[in-house]
Amino acid sequence: MKREIITTKDGSKSIYIPEIYENYHSTHGALQESLHVFIKSGWDEVKTNSCNILEIGFGTGLNAIITLIAGRNENKTVHYTGLDAYPVTMEEVELLKYDELEGIIPFSESFQKLHLAKWEETIEINEQFTLMKIKQKMEDFIPEKGVYDLVYFDAFGPRAQPFMWTIEVLQKMYDALSTNGIFVTYCAKGDVRRNLMSLGFKVEKIPGPPGKREMLRARKIEPSPLSET
Repeated sequence: MKREIITTKDGSKSIYIPEIYENYHSTHGALQESLHVFIKSGWDEVKTNSCNILEIGFGTGLNAIITLIAGRNENKTVHYTGLDAYPVTMEEVELLKYDELEGIIPFSESFQKLHLAKWEETIEINEQFTLMKIKQKMEDFIPEKGVYDLVYFDAFGPRAQPFMWTIEVLQKMYDALSTNGIFVTYCAKGDVRRNLMSLGFKVEKIPGPPGKREMLRARKIEPSPLSET
């Protein structure tokens, strides 16, 4: 698919895919969306000294680098797994210029390491952050069960990729989380919320990032009625 670099309203860049009319981030602001959805609404809810994170849609690496920075600022250890079937190229990474954004500049070397890291291997980005990138389609992905404290669900929206939002996929996310683990997504569609609830998640509608009224946060609080026994 053809991908175009665009500039969003907060000055940070993103990628647009004309074929499916989808952006990797909100046009209201890529950086501010990622900070709101994944750091403020997800990361900040995890109160342990280490955090095991699964990201669905590794994409531009923006969520990973702001999580690395949050971990460094709070002296937390992070084990980060990112899934992506169609990784961005290094040429696209250079055009995004995330390592030139205020706040990310001191971590520009780490940002480059995120993208240069080999796939299917656990790589130490710094002494507090390890990364495993998995190049695989969701239908082939079988996450380890009960090990993640936090899921960043950053797939393209249900209109563009309905197959990423099925109850079968959300079941994988439920199973991957530890008890009290948190699932966050920018999406607030009613059928997604109902599917999460049917799996045993406690689901909240919370304020979304600029340009979006609501988003979803869900917590695994009990055995799923749909899980295998």
